[in-house]
Amino acid sequence: MDFRVFCGHTHIGSVPEFMKQVSSISSENGTVIQAMDAGKIAGERHVILAIEKALRAIANNCNAAKDPGIEIMRYASGKRQIEEAFSMGVHEGEMDIVFVILGDPENMSLSEKALEGLTSKTSAIEYTASKRSAILSQFGITAKEIGAAGEEMIPELVLERVALVDVLK
Repeated sequence: MDFRVFCGHTHIGSVPEFMKQVSSISSENGTVIQAMDAGKIAGERHVILAIEKALRAIANNCNAAKDPGIEIMRYASGKRQIEEAFSMGVHEGEMDIVFVILGDPENMSLSEKALEGLTSKTSAIEYTASKRSAILSQFGITAKEIGAAGEEMIPELVLERVALVDVLK
């Protein structure tokens, strides 16, 4: 299955209403769309590793979530439990969002174009110091780990957490 990652900024007045719009775009275009809080994403490698691990789990019939988007979010969150993975979801107010779109290339393009109508395109996927606190909290990264690995290794520590989701099953 092909995938595409799209980043945008928006104001969400109502999460259920926003997700209803995203679901409608997904249904109309025959794609799977997963929206995640870009403030908890430590770079493009983080998202791609989560997608690859989720798709591999689905292909091997060892996925925890029935929905491919939720399975991707589960890996991206570094959490084993589906309920805990929702900590990576969208929230009300101003926010940067990472969308993962699964499907065939033509339909993914249609979904991306429709999502552009809900957001303004950004490059908020990369790790920045402004994400530090949210990422450390999301992934349980300790000061001791940072002391041993170095501040610049925070994105790598996140990748480690994503990889460990399989081990924790």
